[in-house]
This record gives sequence, C-alpha cells and structure tokens, in this order.
Amino acid sequence: MITAAVTGGIGSGKSTVSRRLAELGAVVSDSDQLARQVVAPGTPGLAAVAERFGAGVLTADGALDRAALAAIVFGDPAARRDLEAITHPLVRRAFRAVRDGAAPGAVVVNDIPILTALAVAASFHLVIGVTVDDDRRVARLIDRGMTEADARARIAAQIGDAQRRPLCDVWLDNNGVLDALVRQVDRVWSERLVPFAAAVGDDAAAPRSPAPVATDLSPDDRARVQARLALAVGTDVVDDERGRFRAEIPAGRTDEAIAALHRAGWLPVPSVPSLQPHDGPGDPVLRSADPGAPTEIVLRG
Repeated sequence: MITAAVTGGIGSGKSTVSRRLAELGAVVSDSDQLARQVVAPGTPGLAAVAERFGAGVLTADGALDRAALAAIVFGDPAARRDLEAITHPLVRRAFRAVRDGAAPGAVVVNDIPILTALAVAASFHLVIGVTVDDDRRVARLIDRGMTEADARARIAAQIGDAQRRPLCDVWLDNNGVLDALVRQVDRVWSERLVPFAAAVGDDAAAPRSPAPVATDLSPDDRARVQARLALAVGTDVVDDERGRFRAEIPAGRTDEAIAALHRAGWLPVPSVPSLQPHDGPGDPVLRSADPGAPTEIVLRG
C-alpha cells in the first residue's frame, strides 16, 4: 500500500484529479471533508475551536458557524495558525485511520489543499501537484459563485506554485482542456502509482534487481527523498548527490530500519553496481520502488 497526496491552490483542479484517481481504483480521502468531520457537533475538535475563538463561532444549536469562524481567521494569520494547530493533527489522524483500513496493495490518496511543509510531503510516498494560471483559477471560482475580488483574495491567501512545486514529485498542468488533465492522471496512475504500490505491497520484499539510479535528480527532488528516508529510519541521512543516500544505523536496528524502509517504498537489492569508497561490502542496500525516481540508500552499521 502506498499513499499519495494531491495538492494545489483553490480552483486548480485537484478535486478533478482526485475524482479520476478514485475512478481508476484509488481509495480517496478528502481533507476538506475530514476537516468538517473533526469539528462536528460533540467532537473534541469543536470544543477546542470554541475554547480558542469563543462561543460566537457556534450556531444556536451548537454546530460550527463556519462564516463566523472564517471572518475571524481569514485576515488574521495568527488566528489561522491557531485554528490549523487544532484541526490539522485531527485531520492527519483521521487520514491515518483511512489509510490503515485500506487493503494491501492499495493506492490511498489524500486530497489536501494545504500542504506547505517538506515534513508533511515526506509522510506520503508521492505528492501530486496541480497547477493552473491565476486568471483561469479566478474564472473557475467566479463560476462557483465568488466575486472576482473574493477569488483573488482567496488565491493570495494561499502559498503560490513557487513554494508548492518543490514539495511535489509530479506536477500536472491544468491549463488545457479536461481531457488533457485526465490523460496526465491516467499516465501517472499506470506508469507510477500502480507499479509502485504493487512493489511495496509485496510482503515477501523479494530483492529487486538493480536498475540505473537516477543521477539527474534536482535539489528539490533529492530533498524530498532525503526527508522520506530520514523519516523512515529515524536518523540523519546523507545525500551523496548521485541518486544515492546513506545512513548510519545503530547496532541491532538494521532489520527494523529495513522494515521501515520497505513501508516507505525502498526494497532490498541483491548487489550494488558500484559501491562508494565509504560503503562496506556487507552494508545493506535498498532501492526505491518508485519507477519515477529510482534512488538507493546504503545502511551502514
């Protein structure tokens, strides 16, 4: 099983991408829906929101008054951060429940509009970003009933593509017709997500034959890989800048690290084409099962 995040600014088309992935067979969880669930009447999330922002954000029947809350947080970055500190951990926990209930070999997708940190991106096997020109986004939002001023204000309140792009492994262009976007999604599904999930879902974790390591990864690509590896092994990971990474694993923890890396998408290989001078002949080597970014990590113990 692997997880993928679909992210993009408001009006970018990320919901269209998620719907297509669901049609293809993915298990899709919408963060906006999860965000509503975690502040439903009677939940600890709603109680925390009311404690922070006051009874004025509740309706007469005790539900969340979303308009009242939006009026407080939309123009106040500190208030918005406080709200996110309450809701984001709850949403992540709800997504983990969806993930943990998925079948082996599944592709579990989180439609997540607010993905701003490398640490969050690293918690997914793959991050898919959707981009579209601002004027097209504004036109789509107007079609949904927003005024142009409101649409542009909403866009300006979010991070831009310049900040979002480094967090994404796949970048989909939605400036064309719908069919063009669907074709991009279908290609990502068949060429990347399905084989990735199939490899990670192999409980036997059979050794993979070595394939050429991607030596042309960008600094942003390498940063995402490094963050994922560090999250998996729980220790610092060194980037050798040639598609290869290495980590010092404490004595007795090698098997644990290999199991964690398997879950994160790295599988054992029987041999290494060319060891680096600092690698020993008995050091375990694992290769990424992601067809789009073949990298490897050497575990030194």
